Order: sequence, then structure tokens, then C-alpha cells
Amino acid sequence: VQLQASGGGLVQPGVSLRLSCAASGSFFSINDMRWYRQAPGKERELVASITRAGNTIYVDSVKGRFTISRDNAMNMLYLLMNNLQPEDTAVYYCNADIRGSLIMNYWGKGTHVTVSS
Repeated sequence: VQLQASGGGLVQPGVSLRLSCAASGSFFSINDMRWYRQAPGKERELVASITRAGNTIYVDSVKGRFTISRDNAMNMLYLLMNNLQPEDTAVYYCNADIRGSLIMNYWGKGTHVTVSS
């Protein structure tokens, strides 16, 4: 099982980006999915999470600007980031609880988001 994140880049403050994360491999289903980020010199933090049913949770700093969503049929996770600010600069990682013979937690490799004028 692999998670592959994409969509990062260098953008100016105020613009939007959409991150994607594709799950591939052999498994039965995906339970909770999450986006984490790690800014330079800081610990990794949970940005947003979404259950299979679509219930979401956000860290306070992104509420109203970021939207997490998923496509269960396509095994995809998304993060729409609006009004990006320099403090959003980080490596963003997708994370998921995936059910095969067991439920295991998987991490994708990060995608870099840099917000700078």
C-alpha cells in the first residue's frame, strides 16, 4: 500500500492550491484520512482529518481557509487551501488508516508548499 501526495509548489500569499493524495495497492477500504504538515524547525502537526463518512476536523489556524475532502471510489484525498499565508509554508503529508488483513496506518511522502512574495 502506498500514499502519494502531489500538488505542492511555490505560490504568493493569498492564492490557492489543491493538494491530492492517491492511495494505491491491495486493500479493502480506507478509514480516516488526514493531512499533516511540518514547517521548518517545527514539529509535525495535524492540519485536517476526514472520516470515511465525511466528518471533518481542522486545526484552528486553517479553519475557514482549508477544506479537506475525499473520493472513496477513487481512493483519493484532497486539501483545498485558500488564502495561503507565509505561515502555511511546510511539507504536507497525507496519512490514512487502511484496512487490509489488519488496519494499519500509512504515511505518504511529503509535498512542499512554499508561500512567499
